[in-house]
Amino acid sequence: MKTRINEISLIFLSTLKWTFLAIIIGMMVGFSSAIFLKLLDWSIGITGKYNYYFLALPFAMLASVFIVKKMATEAQGHGTEKVIEAIHKKSGKIDALVVPVKMIASVITIAFGGSVGKEGPSAQIGAGLASAFGSFFKFDASDRKKLVICGISAGFASVFGTPIAGAIFGVEVLFIGNILYDVLLPSFISGIVSYYVSSSLGITYFRVPSTVALEFTKLIFFKTIIFAVLMGLVSFTFIETMNFFGKFAKRIKISVYYKTFFGASAIVCLAFIFSTDYLGLGISNIASFLSGHPAHWYSFFLKIVFTSITLAFGGSGGVITPIFFIGSSAGSFFGSLLGIDYAVAASMGMTALLSGATNTPIASSIMAMEFFGPGIAPYSALACVVCFLITGHRSIYPSQVLAIKKTKAVNIEIGKEIEHSYPQAHLKSDPIIKSSKEITETIKKL
Repeated sequence: MKTRINEISLIFLSTLKWTFLAIIIGMMVGFSSAIFLKLLDWSIGITGKYNYYFLALPFAMLASVFIVKKMATEAQGHGTEKVIEAIHKKSGKIDALVVPVKMIASVITIAFGGSVGKEGPSAQIGAGLASAFGSFFKFDASDRKKLVICGISAGFASVFGTPIAGAIFGVEVLFIGNILYDVLLPSFISGIVSYYVSSSLGITYFRVPSTVALEFTKLIFFKTIIFAVLMGLVSFTFIETMNFFGKFAKRIKISVYYKTFFGASAIVCLAFIFSTDYLGLGISNIASFLSGHPAHWYSFFLKIVFTSITLAFGGSGGVITPIFFIGSSAGSFFGSLLGIDYAVAASMGMTALLSGATNTPIASSIMAMEFFGPGIAPYSALACVVCFLITGHRSIYPSQVLAIKKTKAVNIEIGKEIEHSYPQAHLKSDPIIKSSKEITETIKKL
């Protein structure tokens, strides 16, 4: 009996400890996110007054790269990836300079038209503050990791106004197929606190609740599966395009500054050829798609290209806001082909692509409910899970660790980072898939 009482007492004390710490992290991240978002809005407001503001993008990206290279190299790229890497490889240690450097570099990139998002900076800023807090008070490696995960959750929750999805995202994004339940409570608390702190400081969030409540029918069910498969192919395309441009940029053997100027100049040229709609955050376009306005068939691919070039050639910012643009525009287009309401399809597409590209089907399903209400939640969840599977063993975050195989018909090493995992077909392990292939080969011979 004494042992049981001791166990309950220790669990109670641990709960109090992490509740207190999570509240502190949530307040810190909520405050810092509010500063970042207000600074970003102010900067966009200034540059947006000029029709050709994006002509300064090459110089803006040069400034961003210079600041990052000279002060905090960890601040390069899209933020969340560097945090995942720090948790897996550095016991959650993040240079405190990352916080101001990431904030400034991302504002510069986005304000002048770089096609990146705002969640990566918020997540990295939050994680950086949490890491600095843990190091200052000399927490051990295990506790510091938990604090950093709370920082991710709080940053995600405060930048999009989705406290529950933000909390789940932080504990789901580190491993593909595994959730860190021991960090669930502090992640929830830090996410909720961060959201309310940033909201109280005047940060507002766009909401386009779906007015369509889909009743269950066989037709809509199967349409949703087909739709999700198509979104999985978009997710595949996005990740592979990002990888292509990343490798292409590395193969160019010139100074990083010349390389950045070249890449940013290419974005400016593309903006003149196609449209300025694909520059910056694209929030107004996302809201338009979610409101039911149709998207061009090529919109999602152009946004993929703009984002890939921006990040490959030195731009600083996140990938989830571009994912929202790509997902909602692709969803709108595929919805028109399948006879699904434009607004519903854009909503499902946005969260489905998030699920596939980041391997976070649970957080993405919850986000669908937080953003759009329960009316389309079952179908959004179905689309998220199918898209997650169709994307395969790849991720927009190369440092994610693979914890499961998405099918036993593929051989891939578990427990390694996704960038170092190489899938190979193993049809003999799945008799149904093996039989299907044999039938197909027999038909071809006829």
